[in-house]
Amino acid sequence: MKKHTLQWCFLLLLTAAAAYGQKADIIITNGRISTLDDRNTEVQAVAIAGNRIVLTGSNAQVLKRGSPKTRLIDAAGRRVIPGLFDSHTHFIRGGRFYNTELRWDGVTTLKRALQMLKDQSARTPKGQWVRVVGGWNEYQFAEKRLPTPEEINEATGDVPAFILYLYGKAWLNKAGLKALNITGDTPNPTDGLIERDSNGDPTGYLVAEPNAFVLYSTLAKLPELSRAEQLNSTLQFMTELNRLGVTALMDAGGGFQNFPDDYRITDELNKQGKITLRLSYFLFAQKKGTELQDYSKWTGMVTIDEHSNRSGGDPVGYRVEGGGENLVSDAADFENFLFKRPELPATMEKNLKEVVSLLVCKRWPFRIHATYNESITRFLNVIEQVERETPLVGLPWFFDHAETVSDENLDRIKALGGGIAVQHRLAYQGEVFIRRYGRSAAQAAPPVRKMLQRGIRVGLGTDATRVASYNPWVALYWLTTGKTVGGTQVMARENTLERTVALKLLTSGGYDLIGEKQKGKILKDNYADLVILEQDYFKVPEEDIRRITSALTIVDGKIVYGADSYREFAPVALPVMPEWSPVKFYGGYQKN
Repeated sequence: MKKHTLQWCFLLLLTAAAAYGQKADIIITNGRISTLDDRNTEVQAVAIAGNRIVLTGSNAQVLKRGSPKTRLIDAAGRRVIPGLFDSHTHFIRGGRFYNTELRWDGVTTLKRALQMLKDQSARTPKGQWVRVVGGWNEYQFAEKRLPTPEEINEATGDVPAFILYLYGKAWLNKAGLKALNITGDTPNPTDGLIERDSNGDPTGYLVAEPNAFVLYSTLAKLPELSRAEQLNSTLQFMTELNRLGVTALMDAGGGFQNFPDDYRITDELNKQGKITLRLSYFLFAQKKGTELQDYSKWTGMVTIDEHSNRSGGDPVGYRVEGGGENLVSDAADFENFLFKRPELPATMEKNLKEVVSLLVCKRWPFRIHATYNESITRFLNVIEQVERETPLVGLPWFFDHAETVSDENLDRIKALGGGIAVQHRLAYQGEVFIRRYGRSAAQAAPPVRKMLQRGIRVGLGTDATRVASYNPWVALYWLTTGKTVGGTQVMARENTLERTVALKLLTSGGYDLIGEKQKGKILKDNYADLVILEQDYFKVPEEDIRRITSALTIVDGKIVYGADSYREFAPVALPVMPEWSPVKFYGGYQKN
C-alpha cells in the first residue's frame, strides 16, 4: 500500500511539474504585445525558453515561469511585435559593400546630402571610391531636385565617385570617369548611352539601358573591401537591420552575385554562429545562355530538404531556398520606369520552361521577377504548361513585384497555388511611374488588396539596397498611406491596407510564401523572434511610421540588439572597419 501511495504521489508531482511548465530564460512583462494571432490579439507578457515561446498571457501568469536565472525585461508599456521578415532583399551582396556606401536613405535635404558627400570625399583614401548606392530619390529632398554634375564634382574633387539613381542612371564625377578610362573615344555601351557635351566628352552621367546591366557592371569594377572588412561590413549591416526590428530575410540573389564564391562571407559567419538574422537565399542565374546549365549544376550541388525547410528543422535557416528571382535572362522585365516597358524576346517561353521544369522536377521552390502584366501573362502560360506535365502539388513558388498585374492573372496565380512578394519600390519610383503611365495606373500598383481578397499568399519586402531602402518601416508607411517618400499620393487611399493587415505581410506573410508555420507570430511553441518598439506602430501619426526603430530585438531566443535602457542586455557593438567607412560617421538609415 505504501508503495502504491509513493507511486501515486510521484505521478502527481510529474503532472504538477508539467502543468507548471518549463522555466523561462527570458520574460518580457508590462508590454502591449501584438501576437498577430486572430484568436488572442494582445497580451501583457511573454516567456521564452531556449529558442521558443513557451507562454503568453498576463504578467501574473507568465511570471510563474520565472526562476532566479530568468532574465526579466520590462517593456514599460511599449508595443511588442513579431520580428519583421523582409521577403525580398539583396542582403548578401549588400552586406559585402555596406561599409563602403554613403547612404542617403532618409536624408531630407540635398544640401545635407552634398555636405555628406564632401565630408566623405575628404576622408576616403586613395584607391577607394565614394559611392551612394540606392535608397533615395530627389523627391525626399526639400529642394525636390537631383544634384548636378557640377555640384558633385565640387563636393568630391579628385576622389572617384559613383552615385546610383534608381535603375535609371548613375553619376560618375570627373575623377571616376578618369579612373574607368571613359573618354570622348569611349563607345556607348550596348543599348545604353554616355551623355556627352558638344565636344563629345562625357559630362559625368552614365545612363543605363532598361535592365540596369551597365550600372551593375560598372559597380562591379569598383574596388572591394578586404575579407576581414567584408565580414565586419556584413555584421554591421545585420546590426542595422536588427536596429530596425528585422529578424529574417529572404535574399533574391542579384546581378554579379555568383554562387558559391560570393556567398563565402555569410558562409563563414554562419559557421562562426554570428548571423543574427534568419537568412535564406535564392540562386540567381547570372549569364545569358547558360541558365539551364547553371541550375542543373546547382540542383546537383544543393539538396533542398522540404521537411527541414518547412517544419522548422533548421531554425536559424541559413540555407538555399530555391531558384530565382532571375531564372533566365530572356524573362528579365526590369522596371526602369524612366524607359518604356521592355518587350521580352520570342525565345523566352522555351528557355523559361526548361528551367522551371527542372526546378519543379527537383522540388526546388522558385520565384520570378515580374513587374508588368504583359510579362506575367507569358510567364503564367509557361507555368501552366509545366503544371500539366509535372504537377506543382504544393511546391512554393511566387512572383516578385507584380505592380501592374491584372485581375485575370491574379485568378490564374491563385489557381496555380502561387504567391506574390510585393515591395515598396513605388515609394521611391512613384513619381516616375506616374509620369510614364499616368496617375490612374498608379492607384493600385500593385493591387495588394485584390490579392488578399482572393486568398493569395502575399509577403512584403523592400527590394533593398540598390533602388529602394532596406528600411522596412518605409514599406509599411507606403502600404498604409499610399505615399512616396516625397509625400506624393501614388496609391489610392481605398487600395491601402489597415496597419494590422500590413504588418502581417511583413511578419508571417513572408513565411506563408515558403510554407513556414512556426514563425511570424507571438504564439506558444513558435520560434522566439520579437521586437520591443521605441514608438508604437499602432498609435503614432502616419508620417512617423517610417521613423520607427527597435528598442530591443530578439532572434531565435537571443537578444541581438538593444538601445538605451536595454543596451545592457545586448552584445557590445563592433567597431566599424575600415576607419574611413561612411557607416562609422553616419550610421545607416538617417534619422533626420
